[in-house]
Amino acid sequence: MLALTAAVVAQASAIPVPPDVPVAVPAVEVPPAARQLVCAGPLVQPDDTVAGDAAFDPTPVDVLTRVGVVTVGASDADRAPSATLTPLAGDQPLTVAEPAGGAAGAAEAAAPDGATRMTADPVGDTAARIAGTTASVTSAGDLRGLAAASCQAPAAEQWLVGGSTEIGSSALLVVANPGATPAEVTVEVFGPSGRVDLAGAARFLVAPGAERALLLEGIAAEQRRIVTRVTAAGGLVTAQVQDSRLNGFTPAGTDLVSAGQGPATRQVVGGLVVPDTTIDQPDTAVLRLLAPGDLATRAQVTLLGAAGPVTLPGVESVDLAPGEVIDLPLGGLPTGTYTAVVDSKEPVVAGAMLTRPGLPGQLDDLPTLERAWSAASAVGRSGVVAVPTGITPTLLLSAVGPGLRGAGGDAATGTLHVLGADGAVLDEREVRVEAGTTFAMPATDLVTGRQVAGLALTLEDADRTGRAALAWTVLASVPAADGELVSILDPVPDAAAQTRVPVQRASTLGLP
Repeated sequence: MLALTAAVVAQASAIPVPPDVPVAVPAVEVPPAARQLVCAGPLVQPDDTVAGDAAFDPTPVDVLTRVGVVTVGASDADRAPSATLTPLAGDQPLTVAEPAGGAAGAAEAAAPDGATRMTADPVGDTAARIAGTTASVTSAGDLRGLAAASCQAPAAEQWLVGGSTEIGSSALLVVANPGATPAEVTVEVFGPSGRVDLAGAARFLVAPGAERALLLEGIAAEQRRIVTRVTAAGGLVTAQVQDSRLNGFTPAGTDLVSAGQGPATRQVVGGLVVPDTTIDQPDTAVLRLLAPGDLATRAQVTLLGAAGPVTLPGVESVDLAPGEVIDLPLGGLPTGTYTAVVDSKEPVVAGAMLTRPGLPGQLDDLPTLERAWSAASAVGRSGVVAVPTGITPTLLLSAVGPGLRGAGGDAATGTLHVLGADGAVLDEREVRVEAGTTFAMPATDLVTGRQVAGLALTLEDADRTGRAALAWTVLASVPAADGELVSILDPVPDAAAQTRVPVQRASTLGLP
């Protein structure tokens, strides 16, 4: 009996096991979803509830805040969708951008008390191509400056590279929840000495259709330079930091720090339009870097100018300790437009600040200062920028090569559409940028005598191997009696095309 059993077992073990047969994963057609962007609200004013001398009013003038929205067809032959702007917590339209002649549409509204929501349905099988911008102009007072930002798509994680909580500075974090469920938000702040132990609650709830403001100097005081990470659970949110500074009684700039690209081994920061400065000059442009992980790394920094890479002594290579925020001064650069390319072995985040000196203030001899923050952004993506009334735009283009320090590759090309206030296409032209270079295209070179309401750039063969990737931003400027006011507008990228989604059987129900 034992022998028979052994024989059966031996025979069974000799039977070959059939190989695994690959099973095709089915895919289903998924129509594009409606697009939703959240636009920042007006600047939050300093507390004026305390009685005092009217001569020291921190906001002696009205702040003018407008929200501009544009909608563009996917191609010249496609009709643009309608886009609606509503309050974040309501559904009553503030304005609607209707396509003019089918190609594009533009509209504008005065900003309400809080954030707004921009929505647009797809056109057939194509996701809506839209953009919006909030712009606040303050000509005098503590918040003097142009604070402008493109509307953002909600996300679960956002990195805000910019701001300070040292004496004389204020960093107000504003988180908006456009969803239908509460979002649990967690805030992390990094400073010059690493991750900051916060003095207050690092986690809070944001109700549906609501905003939550948090003074970062109240929970992370005396940090000369900061990077803020915002994560959300239970819903998607948007976040911005209202950054402002005073030099004594003299305003030293106000801007909105918007979310940039998350940690990556290559970061590209555009929008560095700088005047002629010396190496040791104060209040020059700076490049801010952080290695948020647990490992130190060395970053290689390249500045791409009009004639190619520019070397700035002391900036081309820098060691980054984990969790520590550093600023690289960019004083000494010749007047011009630059794009910073940061390469590193470990993931980093990056941003940059440019400055504009003005005339002395009324209360002391210090000159006013204007500042603008530029976030790192993904390259090689088509997109749209909205331009509210009163803003003069300058298109900034750079071609980042695939090699180290942004070198090599063929020229980057695309098609630019300039949109008017009535949605009409004012100009259409091909753009070509040689690899490793950056150049500026002022609006006066594009159209004359017409208000530019939007810029739409469609890239050509962006995924082709060996081609440089096009990076672009818009410098927004407003003239003022005591100096130029500026801000940087990032393009709202086109929605990623995904019409087929793989479907697999899972052993669990719902989210993992």
